[in-house]
Amino acid sequence: MTDGNSNNSGHGGTGAGADSGKVALITGASRGIGYGIAESLVARGDRLCITGRNEDALKAAVERLGADRVIGVAGKAHDEAHQAHAVERAMEAFGRVDFLINNAGTNPVFGPIADLDLGVARKVFETNVISALGFAQRTWHAWQKDNGGAIVNIASIAGVSASPFIGAYGMSKAAMVNLTLQLAHEMAPGVRVNAIAPAVVKTKFAQALYEGREEEAAAAYPLGRLGVPEDIGGAAAFLTSAQAEWITGQTLVVDGGMFLNAGVH
Repeated sequence: MTDGNSNNSGHGGTGAGADSGKVALITGASRGIGYGIAESLVARGDRLCITGRNEDALKAAVERLGADRVIGVAGKAHDEAHQAHAVERAMEAFGRVDFLINNAGTNPVFGPIADLDLGVARKVFETNVISALGFAQRTWHAWQKDNGGAIVNIASIAGVSASPFIGAYGMSKAAMVNLTLQLAHEMAPGVRVNAIAPAVVKTKFAQALYEGREEEAAAAYPLGRLGVPEDIGGAAAFLTSAQAEWITGQTLVVDGGMFLNAGVH
């Protein structure tokens, strides 16, 4: 299914192929995991609306991905006006929003939750969970309710296990997993909703977890390395593809085998 705004002439900076006729909105995609997902989707021919807080970084990402296929909308994910504007711009530019990737997130605190400032906890949930719900509501009403599509929520292994010192983040990602279940139930059969739960991926966001000790950190993974954004990009591309048409309400753990080390030794 295509629309009148299809552009088959563009070949973006990541080597985009023929226009797929599909459009994705990816939050927090100027760098890191979000950008890795954007690369995967634009490479298969999707057109994208990407968001991010920093306008200059967002512009640079759009140029690298290919400005003939990608638009950027700067703003904070938890800002409802920004959510509305991003969906409106995607609809204006491309006439549809088939896929929503909720990737924007924050983790501003490191320490035990027994001493956690509750204001900080609220900020984490606003950005990591409530914003994802807001974007899902808006893409649902703008396009997906009548036309179908898929949503992928970027959770974390911190949301499916105890996460010492990043408990607020882990709680929010556990909520993201349950949000995935709720949306999958409500939006079926037209819209599939799944989550991805990565382990540590080499990004600026996760740098504090491995900086200066990457070899030691990677030794905890049976596959012998930390994740890279392309690993999550491939998973998101699969979950938004025709090959995943009978998959919904699932959380795909992408962890380099880390959970294999959690058994009895």
